[in-house]
Parts: sequence; C-alpha cells; structure tokens
Amino acid sequence: MNNLNALLVGGAVRDRLLGLPVHERDWVVIGSTPEQMAELGFRPVGSDFPVFLHPDTQEEYALARTERKQGRGYHGFTFNSDPSITLEEDLSRRDLTINAMAETADGVLVDPYNGQADLRQKVLRHVSPAFAEDPVRVLRLARFHARLAPLGFTVAPETLELMRGMVASGEVDTLVPERVWQELLKALQAAAPRQFIETLRNADALQRILPEVDALFGVDQRADYHPEIDTGLHTLMSLDAITILSDDPLARFATLVHDLGKAVTPDHILPSHRGHEETGVPLVEQLCHRLKAPREYRELGVLTSRWHLHVHRAFELKPQTLLKFLHACDIYRRPERLEALLLAAEADSKGRTGFEDRDYPQADFCRDCAAAARQVDSNEIAKLGLKGPAIGEAMQKARLAAVKRVVLAARESQ
Repeated sequence: MNNLNALLVGGAVRDRLLGLPVHERDWVVIGSTPEQMAELGFRPVGSDFPVFLHPDTQEEYALARTERKQGRGYHGFTFNSDPSITLEEDLSRRDLTINAMAETADGVLVDPYNGQADLRQKVLRHVSPAFAEDPVRVLRLARFHARLAPLGFTVAPETLELMRGMVASGEVDTLVPERVWQELLKALQAAAPRQFIETLRNADALQRILPEVDALFGVDQRADYHPEIDTGLHTLMSLDAITILSDDPLARFATLVHDLGKAVTPDHILPSHRGHEETGVPLVEQLCHRLKAPREYRELGVLTSRWHLHVHRAFELKPQTLLKFLHACDIYRRPERLEALLLAAEADSKGRTGFEDRDYPQADFCRDCAAAARQVDSNEIAKLGLKGPAIGEAMQKARLAAVKRVVLAARESQ
C-alpha cells in the first residue's frame, strides 16, 4: 500500500507528543476515493462519511473531508470527501488544536494550527469558529479537560466564551441522550472527573446537560458536618476522593449522584438536609431515564442515595437494620454492588474539608457483616427438615444471628 497517502492523525499524535500511552491509531487518507480503498482491500464502515478498516491492522482510515453545517445539532452536517480535499482542510474541521495534528509515514509532524505550541502551553483551544457548529464538542472538551487537567491543562478563555455562546443559542439543547451518557461515562473514567463537571459549569452548560447536579451548587450544608458548606463543592470533593479510591465507573457515578436530594431540601429546614436520601431517589431516576443510562448505573445510584447515611451510621445501627440494608443491596447475588456503594459512601465521607485523610472503618464493618450473612449455609438449614416459608424464615434468622455476632465483636473491640 505504498501508493496510499495516509497520515497518522488526532489522538495518537497528541498522546505521543505528551508522552502518554497510545491505545489506538486513526489515519487520514489524502487524494483517494472509496473505490480505490476497496480495491486495496479496505472494508467500509459507517454511513455518514467514508471510513474504512485496514485489511490487516483493522485500524480506521478516513478519507480527508470537509463539512458544512446544514441544520441544528451534531447530525446537521453535509460532508465532502472529494480527492481534492487537502490535509490542511481536513484538519481545519477538527475540534481542538491539539487534535488537529498529523504525522507522515516518515515521522514528519504536520501542524498547521499550532497544536504543538498549545501542548507546550497546556491549553485546550478550538481550531476555528466551526467548533460552535457541533454541540458534542462541548462535551468532548470537558472530557478532555477531565483527562488532561492533572497535567496542568486549562481551557482557552476564547474557547470557553465560544462554548457559552453555544449554550445561549440553544445549540447544546440538541444533544442526544446517548451521546451525553457516552461522554459522561468516559469522563468518569478519566484522571480528574470533577473537571468534567467544573468545565461544563464554567461554560454555563451544566444546567442544560446535568441540571440535577448543577442545582447542588449554592446549596448550604451544616458547617459542623461539611466545613466546605456548599453542596456542589462537596460533590466535586467527593469525586476527587472516589478517584483515589477506585477506578470503577459505577462507584464514581454513584458518588456523583449520591446527594442529589439536597437540591430540593425545603428552605425552612436548611442548612439541615433531613430526608435527602429518599428525596434524591426520584432525581437519580430522572437523570438516568433522561440519559438512558444502563440499568446497573440507575440501580446503584438509587441504592447509594437511599442508603449512604446508613453506612455512615453503621456502628450505631441495630443488626436488623444492617441486615435490611444488606438485603437491599442483594449481597448474595450481587456482592460487587455493595462494594461500589461502600466506596461511594467512603468518598462522600472523605469529600469534606479536613476529612480527606480520615479513616472510614464503617466500610470494613459493613463488609464483615455481609460476609457473615453470606456464610450462612443453606444446606445446613435444609437439614432441619423445614418446608415452604419456614425455610426462608430460618435463613433470615441465621443470617441475623451472624450479623449480631459481628456487631457484638465490633462493640467489644471499641
């Protein structure tokens, strides 16, 4: 395929220059046609514009193209992939300067929009005003910031202003739920997921994209429990804490939504938030329904909202209440669900000013209770000769006794 003018492009070039691992490579092809690509054995994929898979490496090769805005939203584009399209024209349609670089087969960097300079200056900057034509780019930039903020990257002021204009014009309102969820999930798996939330908020976009989270900012909490006061800030600090504790996106999502109920606390009981656990449940369900989040994320988010204060108070709870909580988490069939909830609860505890390095023994205590309940042997119960509902009652009684032993041992050790 020596006659194919293909250049490495986008993320692979950016990450190599940053010294980061390159996980996938994308290519742009100059001066070719779909027919010529097919003759070389490339397999076409996608319907919007010509993208092909290499017959051996299965890497993506896209014909150089330009695009023109025809309507609202990120589907409102027409594409031109004529062989006359130049590399510079193709790169000009990309979102950020650091993503608008290419590399030739012999390693020469092609950088018409100063992406390398922005890498050195650690700036996320749009390539051209065409950035404002695609609302997905607001999400992508926030997600890139979540990935690169630990390296010191910031958003260029003019790019932030452009994003605010996209919100004001209603362009961001055309985002489809599936794409919002996709970018949120990627951001939750990034090195600094709080930066995704902060960047959207700074661009005035959080209120449109995640209004349940945006509503937390400016809501006061009791200073004796939350020295940071602001509930939105607490949520960001909790995201910082869960990022250290776990890379599980389920636990990170549960942390993001654990306090949504505080946004609807009646004014007359503020700064207390009695009952916020239960009032948060419909808000978690609303958010997940709107974004079409997978079922396991909705279920864990609901459980975390409803039960996280029980984890905080675990040492004070009656064994019956502890067992009720463990049953709600389905510890017998879904032990990983309890683990994610405990991590989110620990992040909630540590996501407070002055509490960042405090131990959280409640999590291990709950793990011990769950292990004890799971160790009850159903075969031993069956040997008692019980039938029907009596079997379940005996299992429940044995599990409660097991939890009581853990509670007693914990109290004796204090």
